[in-house]
Formats: sequence, C-alpha cells, structure tokens
Amino acid sequence: MTVTIGRRELLAALGGAAAAWPLAARAQQATMPVIGFLYVGSLAPIANSVAAFRKGLSEMGYIEGRNVALEFQSAEDSARLPELAAELVRRQVAVIAAPGSTAAAVAAKAATTSIPVVFGIGQDPVPEGLVASLSRPGGNATGVSTMNMELGGKRLGFLLDFVPGAVRIAMLVNPSNPATAAFIADVRAVAATLGRQVEIVQANTSREIDAAIANSVQKHVDALLVGTGAPFAQRRVQLATLTARHAVPAIFSDRQYVEAGGLMSYGSSVTDMYRQVGIYTGRILKGEKPAELPVLQAAKFEFVINLHTAGLLGLEVPPTLLARADEVIE
Repeated sequence: MTVTIGRRELLAALGGAAAAWPLAARAQQATMPVIGFLYVGSLAPIANSVAAFRKGLSEMGYIEGRNVALEFQSAEDSARLPELAAELVRRQVAVIAAPGSTAAAVAAKAATTSIPVVFGIGQDPVPEGLVASLSRPGGNATGVSTMNMELGGKRLGFLLDFVPGAVRIAMLVNPSNPATAAFIADVRAVAATLGRQVEIVQANTSREIDAAIANSVQKHVDALLVGTGAPFAQRRVQLATLTARHAVPAIFSDRQYVEAGGLMSYGSSVTDMYRQVGIYTGRILKGEKPAELPVLQAAKFEFVINLHTAGLLGLEVPPTLLARADEVIE
C-alpha cells in the first residue's frame, strides 16, 4: 500500500523535527556534568596551569564542551571565596576543583558536605581540616599536596649555596596563608643552625610587594626567600622584575618565577599538580569516592636556575649547583 504525504503535511513534519533538534541539544547540555573551578586571583596568569588541569581531565576521557562543562569562579579577594563556593553549590555542580590555594579548598569544603571537592595545595591538608588522613580522607574532599610549604629550609640551603656570604636573609610571606607560621618556624630553625638571620616581611597585594622589596633593599638584606601562595604566583613577573632591578638574589617556590626572570627556584611542579587535580576530578566523575582516594603527594621536584639573571646580578653560579640543577635557563 502506498501512502501519499501532502506538501503541507511534509513541511509540518519537518518543522516539528527541526524544532525538536534544539530541544535535544539543550537536553544533552543539561545532563552534561559541570565542574566548578574555584580560585583566588585572576585566571589569566595561570593559563598554563588551567591547561594542565584540562589535560588531566582529558586523560580520564573528559573534554570540555563535549562531555563535561567548566564553571569558573575566581576573585582577587580571598574574603569572597565562601560566597563563590556557595554559588557553585547552588548551581549543583558535580565536583568542585579548588587548586592553587588552601583558602579556596577550605571555602569549598565549608560550603558543602555532599559535593566532592578536589584540592591542590602546598601543605599538609590534615591540620587544615580538609581530610582525616592522607591515606583515607574520609569525607567529601581529597586532592594533591605539593608540600611546598615544607621546603622552606631546603630553599634556604640552595640560596646560601648560591650566595655563601649572605648573612641577612629576608623572607617574603603571605600573612593570610594559614600555613605561614609553620613555614616561618621551619626556615628560622634551619637559619639558626647555619648562623643566619631571617627577617620576615609580609605582603599580599602588588603595592605591598613593592613596599616589602623596597624596605628589604633599604635594610641591606643579602638575599631573599619568597614564600608560596596564590598572591605571589599571580605577581611572579612583578617579583622577578623587582628582585632583578634591585640586584637581590632570590629563590622562589616553582619554575614559573624563573621563566619570568627570577634567579632560581626549588619546589614541586605546579603544572603537574594541576594535571593530577584534573585526573582526580575525572575519576570522581566516573564514580570513585573522594573518601577513598588517598591524597597524592608531589613526586616531581625541580631545581631551576636562570643563568641570564645570574649574569645581570653579577653572580657566578657555583659548578656544584649547576650540576644539581634539573634545568638551566640561559
């Protein structure tokens, strides 16, 4: 039997199908899991780190725009983090990724007990109340700890190997970082055994960094150890430029400062940390529980020297340090 469809009926059928296509696309978009990305500071300076996070997601089979969406929430003022974390909870994201800042991780954890939180921080997450233990987090949070805050004494050693005559050492720290007190105590303990003085200078904004470096120069410090944290990472070009301009030998926490013109750095790989946060986020999207995913600890550490900056400062790099460097930037 042959069924004849008139022109009017055919157009009506096609019109109905065309109308259904956008609805189907919207339905697919609505079911796509959304990852909340919580960060303190501007996202522009950490473009490489965000790319590493996306790479980690892709290794688990998640591609932004194809089968997962990203919702970014960031603010220059850490005081706004609880508000931004609450907004992600209201939007019912599937996971909150909070790399690069303990304050962001704490705000995310405080905002929800049900949505998984994946952090990436520079210190032990147990004292911060983020997890019950490194091996069995036990709650809705897990992630990566680079332990960068615990490496202050090691950095001081590298700095003194580079500038053995340095007696007065300035240490630039972020007063809003909850781990700063322990960081200072660690460096001072090592300094005491080496017979060196450590003067603490605090900064959190660009203006405060300018003032802190100028104040250190006026006091004729011999070298500078720069602490960790988002406020400094956001302003790494400023810090590298200031220390070079004032001829202050300085050591930083990761290679991004050295790439920006800083003298040297020692610490775990930041990009690898973001990648691992992406991998853990993907694993949780696949159904794994954060309570059962052990906190990962940094396995990749880098000692990087900028020979060009050393030349500008009139410093000769000791051969022993060159031999220990993982990378030398010329």
